[in-house]
This record gives sequence, structure tokens and C-alpha cells, in this order.
Amino acid sequence: MATYIGFLRAINLGATRKFPKEAIVAAAEGAGFTGVATHINTGNVRFETAMRSRARIETTLEDAFREAAGFEVPTMVFTPAELRAVLAEAEAFGHGGRHYVSFLKAEPSADLVAQLEAGSTAEEVAKVGGRAVHLMLGENYHQARLTNATVERALGPSTNRNLTVLRAIVAKWAS
Repeated sequence: MATYIGFLRAINLGATRKFPKEAIVAAAEGAGFTGVATHINTGNVRFETAMRSRARIETTLEDAFREAAGFEVPTMVFTPAELRAVLAEAEAFGHGGRHYVSFLKAEPSADLVAQLEAGSTAEEVAKVGGRAVHLMLGENYHQARLTNATVERALGPSTNRNLTVLRAIVAKWAS
């Protein structure tokens, strides 16, 4: 059994996209995953499975989540080693402002990476590393041009977490 960590996109937003932690656990267990646990109510789930195909794992979870929640729940799955590498990359940037990581379903092409990173400015920087996009923003991050929506338009389905949440998840599940 291998351990994976999934990041669910766009849950617990507004009145119609509620998907409580207990329902996430029940849906994942119902789909055959074991050792299921969640971290805060933003769609972070740890689980174990004998499956090895990331695409198959994501599809199985998404099917179970759609059935349980009643809406689509795009899910991006990473191994603990991959998350440790994403955190190490984030820490190496040494950015003093707001740092978010957008997790992608697929690794983007070099052309798409170059296009996204070209949108960086002195105040807002996007750096892509594999299936993770580091968005380093200034203090006025609520008015940032570089957002997860920008990442999705350029690179496809993604969901993001701030660096504080990523550190907590790595400490809890990937150390």
C-alpha cells in the first residue's frame, strides 16, 4: 500500500459546494481507500491504496466525490516525496510576501510554463516546478493578477494552498 495526498478543488465555497471532512473520508473509504484522514476543511486528504496509476486514483476519487457531494470535485494527487520536494522548492525561494502553491493535474509543456512565468512582475512572481506553480505575491495579494484562476486558464485544472497549509500537511503526512 502506498500513501498519497489529494487536494480537492473548489469545495466548501458558498452555499452549494459544501463537502464536509466526514463526507470526504466516507466517500474515499467507500471507494476502497484506507488510512483516510483530512486536514482542515479546505479539501486536503491523505489515504493509502494499492493502485499505482495517478490517473486511476484521481478518477476513482473524483467519481466517489461526485457521487457523495453531488457536484464535480477535481482532485490532484501527490506522493509524500513529491510534496516534500514542492515544499523544499518553496523554501528555497525565500519569498517574504504571500506564497501560494497551485497544484496541477498534469505537468505543463515548456511553452505554457514560459507564457505563465512571463506574466511575472517585480510584485508578483510565478515559478513552475513540475506539477506545482509557486505564486509569490506582495502584501496587496487580494488585488493580484497572478491567481489560481490565472494558473487554470494557462495550465489547466489546479487548486492552491498557502505555504502555511503546505508546511502543515508535509509535517503531518509527508515527513
